[in-house]
Amino acid sequence: MKTSRSVSSALLCLLLVASATAAPPNPAALGMDAAKLKEIPKGMQKFVEDGTIAGAVTLVARGGGIACLDAVGFSDLATKKPMRVDDLFWIASMTKPVTATAVMMLQDEGKLSVEDPVEKYLPEFKDQWMIAERGKDSLTLKRPARPITLRDLLTHTSGLANLDAPRSDCSLAELAMACAQKPLEFPPGSKWSYCNTGINTLGRIVEVASGQSYATFLETRLFKPLGMKDTTFWPSAAQARRVAKSYTIVEGHSGLVETNVFYLKGSLTSRARTAFPAGGLYSTAADLAKFYRKMLAGGASGGRRYVSKAAFELMTRTQTGELKTGFVDGMSFGFGWAVVRQPQGVTAMLSPGTFGHGGAYGTQGWIDPKQNLIVVMMIQRAKLQPNADASDIRCAFQEAAVAAIKR
Repeated sequence: MKTSRSVSSALLCLLLVASATAAPPNPAALGMDAAKLKEIPKGMQKFVEDGTIAGAVTLVARGGGIACLDAVGFSDLATKKPMRVDDLFWIASMTKPVTATAVMMLQDEGKLSVEDPVEKYLPEFKDQWMIAERGKDSLTLKRPARPITLRDLLTHTSGLANLDAPRSDCSLAELAMACAQKPLEFPPGSKWSYCNTGINTLGRIVEVASGQSYATFLETRLFKPLGMKDTTFWPSAAQARRVAKSYTIVEGHSGLVETNVFYLKGSLTSRARTAFPAGGLYSTAADLAKFYRKMLAGGASGGRRYVSKAAFELMTRTQTGELKTGFVDGMSFGFGWAVVRQPQGVTAMLSPGTFGHGGAYGTQGWIDPKQNLIVVMMIQRAKLQPNADASDIRCAFQEAAVAAIKR
């Protein structure tokens, strides 16, 4: 029975790939070994069978072409609905590099500079306080030596405190105002601390600098031109039927337990929900590959340049100096992108200078310019150990992808 289901799933995936692309993948033409690429879905299937994940979609691309696109397991365990290569996933913090791209597009147009203080665009950030000392029942505050800048927000070095949205439908203007009232946790630029608040604030700056809503800017300037038809903050009713269920492990329960996207309130399709710049997007593996191919090509795609070469270099080069950053060792940060400085552990098979980002529920997307490689892994599994970036699933996928490159 398991073999029959596996064969049927493979045939379905082959048909979907053929219909979603101009031609079926041709690994040999991209310098990849087709037989070795088949080890990727086999490896992912093992994680399905041992109950680590419900299912997965994996994509490997080189240059301008997709070498393989595979689906294994289930998008819904209760109904045993097979995972499909065109299923949508909540990509969570993989939204952050998209937001950074919008910021750099506006810098290219002269509408902002990453060196500008945030207060230039959002006056509520003027004269912020910073925590100087924490007492048992009190805080001592002082003024920081300098105001926070867009650079600080892009690199998670602003000192802003993470703040949950007061409502699921609050505007980015309201959210930025609330963030500005919280004292900084540390002097700007002195420390790396992963900060959703900082990226959400950048989304509001995109609105102020562009004169458009954040979501409209992304839709008109990135998603439509790149053909990313399944990338959205608000899946349509038809897309919602293709959204993979999320799962977790619960103490006292055997197997995977369905869980909600933690920030999601109300209907998945409701456009009243805030388009959170730090982590609100849904997407597919094929859509993300379109965005990543643009980055692999230095910021251009289809004869159109989205960010300048100078902006591309700033985004994908270490901007955090010697600060310890990231959720695995050997990492640094550019503008919105995590950058591999010293490959080790889960990044050992990647080249120095590889850039990408992961998401809270295990999704991963990485671009390795030296190996001309793009890897995208889509899963929906909360509470991976030790964290989503350091998962065995990610490591196994990347190892198999790199092993398939013809040397």
